[in-house]
Amino acid sequence: MALLEEGELRPTAERIAERAGVSLRALWTNFKDMEGLFAAAGERLMQRQRAEWRPIPTELPLPERIERYCAQRARLLELIAPAARAARIREPFSAQLRKNRAWYLQIVREEIETLFAPELAAAGPGRGEVLDALMVAATFAGWSMWRDQLHLDVPAATAVLRLVVSALLPAPVPA
Repeated sequence: MALLEEGELRPTAERIAERAGVSLRALWTNFKDMEGLFAAAGERLMQRQRAEWRPIPTELPLPERIERYCAQRARLLELIAPAARAARIREPFSAQLRKNRAWYLQIVREEIETLFAPELAAAGPGRGEVLDALMVAATFAGWSMWRDQLHLDVPAATAVLRLVVSALLPAPVPA
């Protein structure tokens, strides 16, 4: 994880073992192959995210839920950014990295569906499209565009995320 955070997107097993202060043999004793290493690294990263994540009360007014959600997503996306950048390179060749991504996307989807349930319901037949658009904005796909391609700093990228989420969520119909 430290190598990824330092910008080394394709660390070799040799480099990982060296950095961990273990022999290559010891590395392979603990992990049978790179897929096992990717699984362990993915689990470690998700543990770090879970430790940083705080539930947002669903009863808050929409603007406050959006504000809190976007601030938290920005923090979590910055946390996973080094690993996500590295995973993009190897993901086409790694079943474990694809599994890690699917698991991550499911967690984000569930949070959006819970936190913005009334607004998604108000979208009616367009609910699926709104949810898909929110997924792009709230995951590393959107974050990478803003941070890596447009070179926005974290506050600017967070402001764009907030704008997109606000624009996508229709106000719920009063009871």
